[in-house]
Amino acid sequence: MARNRTSPEDFVRPVRRILIGLLALVLLALFLLWRIDSPRVERFRTALVDRVVPSFDWAMLPVTKAAEMVQGFQSYTKLYEQNQDLRQELQQMRVWKEAALRLEQQNAKLLGLNQVRLDPKLTHITGVVLADSGSPFRQSVLLNVGARDGVRDGWAAMDGIGLVGRISGVGRQTSRVILLTDSNSRIPVVVQPSGQKAMLSGDNTPAPPLDYLEKPDLVRPGDQVVTSGDGGVFPAGLLVGAVAQGPDRRLRVLLSADYERLEFLRVLRSHELAPLTDPGSLVAPPLAPEVIGPQPPEAEVDAEQAEGDNG
Repeated sequence: MARNRTSPEDFVRPVRRILIGLLALVLLALFLLWRIDSPRVERFRTALVDRVVPSFDWAMLPVTKAAEMVQGFQSYTKLYEQNQDLRQELQQMRVWKEAALRLEQQNAKLLGLNQVRLDPKLTHITGVVLADSGSPFRQSVLLNVGARDGVRDGWAAMDGIGLVGRISGVGRQTSRVILLTDSNSRIPVVVQPSGQKAMLSGDNTPAPPLDYLEKPDLVRPGDQVVTSGDGGVFPAGLLVGAVAQGPDRRLRVLLSADYERLEFLRVLRSHELAPLTDPGSLVAPPLAPEVIGPQPPEAEVDAEQAEGDNG
């Protein structure tokens, strides 16, 4: 004999139907209540709202939080867009700052070129340092001035403070400057205040050494080094740098020119030296007796003895 088995669905379905029916009746009653146009019903509706709605804050909490999250997300989106705009503006400001710094440096160097005091007889031409395309010299730069500007080999080149090098190789529109640090550079200098003359020899280091000092004991670190003008290589008195003692105990020169930022150089037009056509003109002719004047008795006796010996 088969047993009658009851499943949970047999109890759930009737209860579900009853709840759905009650919910439909409640909704219908509320609909009818809100549709009736009567003062009494209006007062009842008002009292019902005042009684029921405040107690439903917990039910509205998820909706409120969701609305706040949406507003927060919108605010975050706006902040992100503003942040991106500020980043772009900051990048543009950095570019303008770098450009302003470059212009400031160029302006300072140009002012330095105009304020350096040199021999008023010397004239100059200012050139811009170009990218070096390579040369047999390790330490050299190119200028955008050349033969068309009257530049010649051997002329001195300075920045706003000190001597940089000399012209070696002139084209029509460009010229090459061998820096004082190049191993092929040799210039005569004098150390002040001792007045010791020496030769500044480049060795491809930032501080070239002083060679052939007459009395090294008279030279002290910090002494000023200027060009001596010997041999007509450079005009005298051009600032080169200051004496310093290197790690190898040799006396070296800390160059005054800013070799890290060579942008503008001033090429000095040196004076024309009169060529020597007669080497004998370096030896003065013997003076006539009337120019020398009367000789003392001792000199006359010596002269007579010399003539007797020759006779």
